[in-house]
Amino acid sequence: MKTRKIGFMAISFLTLAGCNATHSGNEKSQLVPADKFDLTHWKITIPTDNNNDGKVDGISAKEIQTFTHPDFFYLNGAGNMVFATPNKAFTTPNSSNTRSELHHVVGGMNSKKDGFANNFALQANKDAEQYGQIGGNLQATLAVNHVAKRAKYPNKPPAFSVVVGQIHATKDKKRVAQGDGYGYGNEPLKIYYKKWPEHKYGSVFWNYERNLAKEDPNRQDISYSVWGTPWDETTAPGEQGIALDEPFSYEVNVYQNTMYLTFTSERLGIKHFEINLANNVDANGQVDKLDHPNGYTGDANFFKAGAYDQCSIKDDPGMWYPACLGTGDWKTDKENGDYAQVTFSRLVTGRAKAPQK
Repeated sequence: MKTRKIGFMAISFLTLAGCNATHSGNEKSQLVPADKFDLTHWKITIPTDNNNDGKVDGISAKEIQTFTHPDFFYLNGAGNMVFATPNKAFTTPNSSNTRSELHHVVGGMNSKKDGFANNFALQANKDAEQYGQIGGNLQATLAVNHVAKRAKYPNKPPAFSVVVGQIHATKDKKRVAQGDGYGYGNEPLKIYYKKWPEHKYGSVFWNYERNLAKEDPNRQDISYSVWGTPWDETTAPGEQGIALDEPFSYEVNVYQNTMYLTFTSERLGIKHFEINLANNVDANGQVDKLDHPNGYTGDANFFKAGAYDQCSIKDDPGMWYPACLGTGDWKTDKENGDYAQVTFSRLVTGRAKAPQK
């Protein structure tokens, strides 16, 4: 792995005063995350079904400007943005994992549903100019406060972990029907934090998913360690890992066709990675013959950030199902430690930046 260590940049949580805000129609109401963070280009999924339609609740970019949830999405006393999600709750149709997670909308609050305007493309995409932007940049400072503690199959890699940032490709039946290997809705990036219950420190790593059809046995995640141990190792990372409540930062910069990743810890320093998302050369510079030869060239992509709990309660032979515990009652599950929680002090997104030489 080619990594560079160039010192460290101090990072700290924002300290923001105030506990009330005035909103239209209310004399005074509790501050909401959009009062302290620019969420004009974000919508969110939370693990509830408040309208009783049998589907997980989604809050639009317009609605999120005045939205908060007392358990799953709120500002804490320091003015930081908290995401929490229990192991057992409502999920999106294509996942058995719960989430309290933002979804980037390039077109912003007033945009209509549009696969081009609301997503970004790689420069190599033949339709790149039709998208809301080419590439993009996501920066975050956060601390993981809690990960699920109980799993029937603890040795399955996703146990005790949470995803705190993603790039996701859209599902597109028309593209899949064309047979060119795009539109499956895979993930070129998932940033993980994982901590075993008995360990003091956890590990940070990122995964790249081969862009293949769901039924293809080679459709697997390739994992790269940042701090700590690999996601399938039981060894305690010790002080080379990140503790709960210890802040760290990430920057995801997709410029032209290349994804540049920067991870920063005040204690452990800076680490860099890069991978071309328009071919099948991995982050170690090796050709991955099992991946799509053109990577994610033909896909529409978007950022996600928050708490995507990887401790699925599903009891299934597949590696993604550690059969974590949970009752579906938030108070009970929180008391039992069957949930994930992440706090962001900074979240900024925008256009791609030319990498510094």
